[in-house]
Amino acid sequence: MQKHILGALGAAFLGLASTPVLAHATLEAKEAPAGAAYRAVIRIGHGCKGEATHTLRVKLPEGFYNAKPMPKAGWTLETVKGAYATPFDNHGKQMTEGTREVVWSGGDLQDDWYDEFVLRGTVGPEVAPGTVLYFQTVQECASGTADWTDTTGNQDLPNPAPGLTVTEAVAKPGHGHGHGAQAAVPDLDAVAPVVLGDLTLSKPYSRASLPKAPVAGGFLTITNAGGDDRLVSISADAISGHGEIHDMEMVGDVMKMRELPEGLPIPAGETVELVPGGLHLMFMELKQPLLAGDQIKVKLTFEKAGEVELPMTVLARDAVDAMQGGKHEDKKHAGH
Repeated sequence: MQKHILGALGAAFLGLASTPVLAHATLEAKEAPAGAAYRAVIRIGHGCKGEATHTLRVKLPEGFYNAKPMPKAGWTLETVKGAYATPFDNHGKQMTEGTREVVWSGGDLQDDWYDEFVLRGTVGPEVAPGTVLYFQTVQECASGTADWTDTTGNQDLPNPAPGLTVTEAVAKPGHGHGHGAQAAVPDLDAVAPVVLGDLTLSKPYSRASLPKAPVAGGFLTITNAGGDDRLVSISADAISGHGEIHDMEMVGDVMKMRELPEGLPIPAGETVELVPGGLHLMFMELKQPLLAGDQIKVKLTFEKAGEVELPMTVLARDAVDAMQGGKHEDKKHAGH
């Protein structure tokens, strides 16, 4: 659908009624590095004064490029194109325009239901760290609207727009494919650890998957301050068919991967590191590529400590290589 960016969304913004606020429209992941891919998940928790939402309009911010929305069953999806204020270099192809507004319509999201609306794009490399990109959102119902369009950053106002805070780029300028570009090493120590009983889970991350790769890897450090435990299963249902726990071993002169069907022992008082080329998590049957800047949720189940959902940030492949001192695994496992 091609039309001017100020069309339907601008009309929806005029005369918006002051709707009682029961729950703000928010983004699931509220931070992303400059220059990285970002999966915007807009969470909607209520309708308009008790009415069901039949249309959701999202105006995309300047600095967010190459946006592609995810279709929703039972909804009609439309995109509104417009010019970018700053052209975007998309792998050598300059983009001067793209999707500026996304409209899901024809649905029936009841007031007491919850749903998520998803789109993917790229945060511009020119966007300064600390900048907040606002995804102005309007819900339309049978006889009213609920708008989330205020971009002042004041969360005390009744209609704050969902905001994405841009952080430092993971990699320095360049395409990061090994042609002279140098990656900045991510500071995983700055990521707050997750504590589950006697276990401390720290430095969680995944690595961007290769195009059409069916699998991806997950890595973290597990410190056990109590008695013996065991990681018995992992899953990341949103992005993969199933999860496995793997190790690497030498077979002759070739490094091969093997599953640990009995799980991974976490001995008392010890620290177990899951790293590329060693122990690691495997996300099998990927449902979508993992792009740098994405955040995935992984459920870990321990024999004694129980279950926990752990967020993992997807890092650029060259950034992970820099963390490992430039080491590369055997080509058969390079996508993990």
